[in-house]
Amino acid sequence: MRAGRGAPGLVIAHVASRSEAAINDGVLHCPSCQHEYPIIDGIPVISPDLARLLSERGVELLVREDLDPLLESLLGDAIGPDSWFDMMRQFQSTYGWDGYADLDPEEAAVGDGPAPGAARRCLARLLALAGETSPVRLLLDLGCAAGRTSFDLATAFPEASVLGVDVHLGLLRLAQRARDGLVSYPRRRIGLVYDRRRFPVALDGAERVDFWACDALALPVADGQIDICVALNLLDCVPNPRALLESLQRSLRLGGRMLLATPYDWSTRATPIESWLGGHSQRAPHGGAGEAFLHALVGGETGHAIAGLGLVGEQAEWPWQTRLHQRSAVSYRTHLIALERR
Repeated sequence: MRAGRGAPGLVIAHVASRSEAAINDGVLHCPSCQHEYPIIDGIPVISPDLARLLSERGVELLVREDLDPLLESLLGDAIGPDSWFDMMRQFQSTYGWDGYADLDPEEAAVGDGPAPGAARRCLARLLALAGETSPVRLLLDLGCAAGRTSFDLATAFPEASVLGVDVHLGLLRLAQRARDGLVSYPRRRIGLVYDRRRFPVALDGAERVDFWACDALALPVADGQIDICVALNLLDCVPNPRALLESLQRSLRLGGRMLLATPYDWSTRATPIESWLGGHSQRAPHGGAGEAFLHALVGGETGHAIAGLGLVGEQAEWPWQTRLHQRSAVSYRTHLIALERR
């Protein structure tokens, strides 16, 4: 956590360790509700249900990254498939590869599967759809994963600060290490077989990027403070997509931009069916299309519409393909939409 930067209403109650520019470990305190939130390895963990988040994902903050590759392989085999360890490595592999494989000197020799950078290409297209907006002082990259898009935002807006937010603590650790100059992640070959990739990086604007672990539906951001908020492939990964849109709308200043990408890849593991935007009710005139549901929410004139949002730009389909392992990739046709708070 960058020194001097805190969420609205929170104060730094304890500093256990720090560097010149950042607090590495400590405690944040909310005077109004008396809740406390840890800062671990520079990552503030701020959630209305802190106990649940830490019970589900806290171990990711404690996993060592300096293990001998053969020992790491042995642990992976012993803990087994579908375990927390296996799922963490799969996420780090997929998002670490897409974010940073273009900077990996070993990657050119592999040459299998799709090209890395799907999230970055999607972001670039959304920024083009959004058009010019000023001033831009603070950007929110919600669902930032391994953080490469956060660094791209810092490059695109050299006077602005960027806050990358996610709940996947293992991915945030990867992003944090990259910000400090080292990318380290397990690249999946097949099954439980991984190759540890570790290489130095120098990312433009890294000194203006911070990463926090926060609930997307309870952002610790004051209303009207964000100039641009980005949410790539997140809308179908939260329990309540409408609540997410409302939260982002409140966080934006007047004239601020909201940039969304979604393939409407619904699953009840993430979102109850009653909260899906499309994917059901095919008997209606819209045939269950997610685009119709989203348009009704962000630009419609019905009582369901979210007031104060206007359409700036849109693209019905944008290709998004990323690697799972050497014999598998996932391919989406994402819906891109750029909105303005009015």
